[in-house]
Amino acid sequence: MDDIVKQAMQKWPNVPDCYGWLGRDVRGHWWLRDAEAQALGAFPQSKGWRLEHAGWIAFIERNYAVDARGCWFFQNGPQRVYVELENTPQVWRVRPDGTLTTLAGVPVSAPQQCWVDEQGMLYALCDGVLGLIASQDMLDAAHMLEQERWPAVDEVRRQSLPELGGFVRSPQALVAQQG
Repeated sequence: MDDIVKQAMQKWPNVPDCYGWLGRDVRGHWWLRDAEAQALGAFPQSKGWRLEHAGWIAFIERNYAVDARGCWFFQNGPQRVYVELENTPQVWRVRPDGTLTTLAGVPVSAPQQCWVDEQGMLYALCDGVLGLIASQDMLDAAHMLEQERWPAVDEVRRQSLPELGGFVRSPQALVAQQG
């Protein structure tokens, strides 16, 4: 986490959390969801505006974390901005040597387990975080599986991924349920 973010958290410790205003799609793109986008429906049916500024994306990625409930958030200074997920909290990139990174290029451990869902999407558990293998890297991933450099693939239903990976797709819906 950035030092400036840590300083802001100490200076303003009681800033309310923010829900519904940030989404992450199946490709790992970030979406800003103002009140109008939220009024049109839940994420991902109503995505809002795709964030394309490289500096902002890098800032979000550096300050992206998970809480004890399994809700992923972006620590924006003193405020936690909870993220609505279309699929998993991470999207893994496969390097030619078979190692994995986050979309921001941060290396992660080798897959501990792999799954494929009913749509043929491939997932890997790395460092305790479930992520989707980026679609453009499926050929490299297939080579890793064929060479048995990654664990054998099990089948999984997409709807069971949050339970399997210990994450919440919609923190906003969770808070609304808890009332």
